[in-house]
Amino acid sequence: MFRQLYDDTSSTLTYLITDEETKEALLIDPVITHLEAYIAMLEANGYKLKYSLETHVHADHITASGLLRKRLSAETAMSQLCGAISADIQLNDGDVLVLGKQKINVLATPGHTAGSLSFLWNERLFSGDSLLINGCGRTDFQGGDAVALYNGIQNKIFSLPDETLIYPGHDYNGRRVSSVAQEKLTNPRLAGKSLQEFVQIMNNLNLPKPNLIDIAVPANKMCGVPEERLVQG
Repeated sequence: MFRQLYDDTSSTLTYLITDEETKEALLIDPVITHLEAYIAMLEANGYKLKYSLETHVHADHITASGLLRKRLSAETAMSQLCGAISADIQLNDGDVLVLGKQKINVLATPGHTAGSLSFLWNERLFSGDSLLINGCGRTDFQGGDAVALYNGIQNKIFSLPDETLIYPGHDYNGRRVSSVAQEKLTNPRLAGKSLQEFVQIMNNLNLPKPNLIDIAVPANKMCGVPEERLVQG
């Protein structure tokens, strides 16, 4: 099973992937306000949640990963560069997660944040905020770097087969899926743009500060459960 789920408040797209033989499941970028809906969906279909994956430390919503770990014993996973010390799995570029007979490949695509990842499953790429439909994530906070983002998209994402489907972490215009070929040809920030042109675009977006950033980022570094702390020693 593959399902795309949507949070109206933050325009976040969450993804469910399952292995039908083992009934193992994973969620990518779950949102805390949908916790009970996720659990009900998994239970209704007889799935056991193995992983809760994060494409990065989000600034616009709080993740459900920590509570999914508490409730369902799922392992939380983020980039090692996110500074999320409570995550069970510290991911690096080239890692492979196994879900029954399914394999999910980890691609480091930094730039929106230092620890941004994309996940490749068969012909589908879950690009988080690194590559959006007709856009890309901003690069002006959380260790953002326009040069790194451009290089990651060009070298990691645009090097995939053209028919690879792009499933972003957000969309604010009702769109749900794109492709490598489409983004190469039509993405206004990237199509035909040099590195210098891209950096100039990103440095002049002048976007407002995300409303929840001061709450969401610290919470998400603790997998959405800020009261949890690792016991040292």
